[in-house]
Amino acid sequence: MKLYYMPGACSLAPHIVLNELGKTHSLEKVDGGTKKTAGGEDFNTINSKGYVPTLDIGDGEVLTEVAAILQYLVDKSGNTELLPKAGTMERYRAMETLNFIASEMHKGLGGLFYKPVPEARKAIIEKFSKRLDWLEAKLGKGNYILGNTYSAADAYAFTVLNWAPMLGFDLKPWKNISSYVARIAARPAVQAALKAEGLAVAA
Repeated sequence: MKLYYMPGACSLAPHIVLNELGKTHSLEKVDGGTKKTAGGEDFNTINSKGYVPTLDIGDGEVLTEVAAILQYLVDKSGNTELLPKAGTMERYRAMETLNFIASEMHKGLGGLFYKPVPEARKAIIEKFSKRLDWLEAKLGKGNYILGNTYSAADAYAFTVLNWAPMLGFDLKPWKNISSYVARIAARPAVQAALKAEGLAVAA
């Protein structure tokens, strides 16, 4: 099993989950500019969408999109802690949350990577702040995004929230979220993923 990644990108989420599950895997870095893999391949021939994460699961099968990859990894492992059992209401709630992270958090904050003009940046920040208000309230009821149990959804939420400092977005006004990010960052699987990708590791 091979994960194609870019350091610190959304591919960090499945990287964390692979570590949490103890799954044997290899990593291959992708250059976002040239679209070349570390091995010299044209990444577009591996994933025609041209972006990470991309998981080569063997037998000619390649899976893309964070939410799909996370569910695949957890389901194939038989783990029911990182995500509830498929077909249950709890699982649909987890899928609901994964979709929220993908559409409202990932795409919301990610817009700042494109260095929008001041007016557009202000609009992005205002909208994203409202999404954080929702998450702040949710984390006031439990230590993690699905309640009191750490899940694959937390790996994804952490990945997105971890972009905030480099984008000049201050999370300090959201006390629960700030504590949450620190709590996730301290997990050994997260620390190992950050280190493997050459990123700063929390003390």
